Amino acid sequence: MFGNTILLALRSIRRNLLRSFLTILGIVIGVSAVITMVTLGNGATVAVQTQIQGLGTNLLQIRAGMRMGPGAAPAPAFKDTDALAIEQQIGGIAAVAPEARSSVTLVADGRNWSSTVIGSNNEWFKTGNWKLSQGRAFTDEELRAGASVCVIGSTLHRELFQGTADVLGRALRVKAFSCTIIGVLESKGQGAFGNDQDDQVLIPLKTLQRRVTGNTRVSTLLVSMADDSDPERVKTSLRDLLRELRKLAPSDEDNFNVLDTKQLADTMAGTTKVMTTLLGAVAAVSLLVGGIGIMNIMLVSVTERTREIGLRLAIGALEREVLLQFLIEAVVLAALGGLIGIAIAAVASVGLAQVMQVPFIFNPMVNALSFVFSAAIGVVFGYFPARRAAQLDPIEALRHE
Repeated sequence: MFGNTILLALRSIRRNLLRSFLTILGIVIGVSAVITMVTLGNGATVAVQTQIQGLGTNLLQIRAGMRMGPGAAPAPAFKDTDALAIEQQIGGIAAVAPEARSSVTLVADGRNWSSTVIGSNNEWFKTGNWKLSQGRAFTDEELRAGASVCVIGSTLHRELFQGTADVLGRALRVKAFSCTIIGVLESKGQGAFGNDQDDQVLIPLKTLQRRVTGNTRVSTLLVSMADDSDPERVKTSLRDLLRELRKLAPSDEDNFNVLDTKQLADTMAGTTKVMTTLLGAVAAVSLLVGGIGIMNIMLVSVTERTREIGLRLAIGALEREVLLQFLIEAVVLAALGGLIGIAIAAVASVGLAQVMQVPFIFNPMVNALSFVFSAAIGVVFGYFPARRAAQLDPIEALRHE
């Protein structure tokens, strides 16, 4: 009997294909929108975490000033000896690198390119998880002497040298002096804040201070914590040491700030998840609209088939059989809409993930829940029309014109 009821429901749907498709359109849109929003949101969360982790493993960025951003009050810069003090006096530290930056115009092979020049030491590679695709890092003699040598990013390799295979030993003009390229960094791509991480050139800190900036100021201290260290203890020790080095009284506020990239990654990932949930909830509203559409069409169907229902009841069909027939029609419509929505969402998610440059992360739980929810909508919104059909008076139904 159950099998016959399903066949009757499918036959009724097939008789009105266009109307059936328009009926499930709301379910299709709702399911596809929910799955697509959640999938892209999960991909964006992973992309943000990956980009921030690309800044460095357990990285602390210490900058001069009470806070970052526009309007920050000026504060004394760091010294390269501060990095040495941190390395020697604080436990749980994997690497410390002083860093100073300047915007410059680079010239090579008759081409100009505006970029960023960074002055630091070999610890800079460790703090930022940087690897070399070609060449080598600086020698101790080059760092001490402030030699005219440099390591370039892959963007500079492409733009200034057209991706030439061997650039080692070639000259790169940085502002007013020429340096010899000794290495090329592996590409990292876009950073967490939309910047091109490969558009930079690294030179020894002393070289930057003498030939580019003309001062000994260090804008940032990069501190990479060991994997087994206690982050809170390390940050407290760092704060105490820096206050001592910068001769701050107990009543003075810190004139530096510490940015923990792991906390930043967690915060941004949490924000992205909240936005994903919000967008998914908004998209789910269309599922309710689709459910109302199903109830409306099922009520119309009951009215159109009143004589058929009366005839079935008159020849002995039970009320529960009539109710089950119309309920199955509603569930089949909703479930079919859910399946079509899942298929559309899969195609849309893959395409949009490529456009947005975020990873496509298939979540079977979201797809399964969307399908179950769409079928449940068929039950909820199909029950009232089915019950109305089952409770028709056979005599009155047969008289219906």
